[in-house]
Amino acid sequence: MIVVGLTGGIGSGKTTVAKMFKDLGVPVYIADDEAKKLMLESKTIKQELIQLFGENAYIKEGLNKPFIANIIFNDKSYLQKMNQIVHPRVAEHFKSWAIKQDAPYVIKEVAILFENGGHEACDYVITVTASKEIRIERLLERDETSVEKIEAIMKNQWSDEEKIKRSQFVIFNNTLEETREQVLKVHQEIIRILKF
Repeated sequence: MIVVGLTGGIGSGKTTVAKMFKDLGVPVYIADDEAKKLMLESKTIKQELIQLFGENAYIKEGLNKPFIANIIFNDKSYLQKMNQIVHPRVAEHFKSWAIKQDAPYVIKEVAILFENGGHEACDYVITVTASKEIRIERLLERDETSVEKIEAIMKNQWSDEEKIKRSQFVIFNNTLEETREQVLKVHQEIIRILKF
């Protein structure tokens, strides 16, 4: 199975691009969504996160996000420890999902694909990019957040330049029309490569 990683900085429009590939019949795996599900459904992950963060890690509704976010904010090493619990499980889950797909290739959408070394398990990588202004504007519309919070997240992610250098494909997500055209081009190019 050919695995194409799809990544991009916060607010770049990865989800929009992933949906466009899905519309073309490409199976798409959204790693963040699957990680959230696993944190709720996997007894092992639950136990390990409770060991890491304490009994308050989970509340009746599920993961106690504000509680965990506060701990991570005050000590960044907790994020690494949490990722060491969750990421290997997501990688295993993805492998078993990918095997079941009947398509020339699958898309694995991961926000921090390069940051966590996930690009090494991909045959190709697509980076989605947009100007900083557009990204901030989108995030302010989408989330209850501030420019300061967005910029803090951006600082923790690799720059678009670094990602693009290591990617085989780049999609500039400025207008939906242009983005759709680029997605189709990339899709056709991947299919062409796979035929050789």
